[in-house]
Formats: sequence, C-alpha cells, structure tokens
Amino acid sequence: MLMKDSLQDAAAWFRLLDREQQERVQRDISTTHYPAGAMIERKGEQAHAWLGVISGLIKVSVGNSDGKVASLMGVPAGGWLGEGSLLKNEARKYDVVALRNTTIARLPDQTFNWLLDRSIPFNRYLLHQLNERVGQFVGKAESDRLLAPDARVARCLAELFNPLLYPSRNMRLDITQEEVGYLARISRQRANQALSKLESARLLKVEYGALQVLDLEGLKRYGM
Repeated sequence: MLMKDSLQDAAAWFRLLDREQQERVQRDISTTHYPAGAMIERKGEQAHAWLGVISGLIKVSVGNSDGKVASLMGVPAGGWLGEGSLLKNEARKYDVVALRNTTIARLPDQTFNWLLDRSIPFNRYLLHQLNERVGQFVGKAESDRLLAPDARVARCLAELFNPLLYPSRNMRLDITQEEVGYLARISRQRANQALSKLESARLLKVEYGALQVLDLEGLKRYGM
C-alpha cells in the first residue's frame, strides 16, 4: 500500500478526494517494480487498472507484425494513463514499456469507476487530462509531419514537462540521450546532435544521464 504522502506526491488527483475516497484508494492501489526494457502492459490485453508512474520513465508505443515501432509518448513520474481504455471498457491499443527502472501504480477499474460515480473534482481532473492529451497528440502529429529532427526533440522534451499531465515543479528530468532518441524516434547520435543545438540555444542544460530545462516556452516554440 502506498503511503498518503507518497500518493500526494505522485498523483495530483489524490489531493482532490475526500477522506473516505482517499482511504479506499490507499487500500485498493498496488505497485509493481519493473527493470529497464520490461513490458508493463501489452497491446490487445484487457485494461483492468489505471496506471500511474511513481518513479522512472515509460514509453507508450505501437508496433506491427514487421517489427516497426512508433512511440506515441513518454510518461515521467507523476503521470497517469490508460483512462480511455477504462472508460470504454476495452483492450489497450498500445504497449507500455519501461525505459528505465520504473515503479508503476495500478488503481483497479472498480475503484476508478467508484471515484467517477462519487467525486466531481475527480471527474473534472479527468476531463482536463483527456483534453490536454488530445492537444498533445494533435501537436505530435503536426511535429512529425512538419518539423525537423531538432525541433521534434524539443517538442518531445517539452511534452515531458507538461504541468497538467505531469504536475511537477522540478525542471530536471533523469533521461539519457538514448531514451530521448527512443521517444523522438531518431538515433542516439541524432538525439545527441539535437540536444547540443538546444543547449547552445540556452533552452536546456545537458547533464550526465539527465536534462535541466532552462526555457520551457522556448522548447515549445523551437523550430516553429
């Protein structure tokens, strides 16, 4: 069981619940630890829980029988995903993979639906999240078609600091150049070149195994 303080740090929506609702969430939620590269959820499996990233970094992707894989998004600690599959009571349409050692929380579908029936603030939180996620995918479709690799990396990184989807005041993210490449769908070498350009533009600072964002708005606008 996750402690209350840990849930408040890892789930912005938890703070919106009343005492009874918080107690049920604490009672029902479970956590699992995954090593880097592990499959967390598979495309085609029935969704039985809402997923939260307690620590680490995950990749949401789709693939075909030829082995081609397309990354849809990265989700850092503090992000929650999979509500669409629960709301529609359907199988997941994507794979969820750990890019580094990651701890995942699972809120069972029964508890998720119980909160929907009882908490207006929880419903409002989900509405904002779904709306923000739609905007994220529209922006990704635009960047994939119109932007050069350097700008795609900038947009990809900006997404990881979205304050509504991943509410954190920390502008430093543990992420390697290889992981940036996975998320932006480019090689590690090309990701390294893009990061060097973004660092020269004073938008971020590259650290060992991490990035420090200096200008989030600049990252969002880069290459537009």
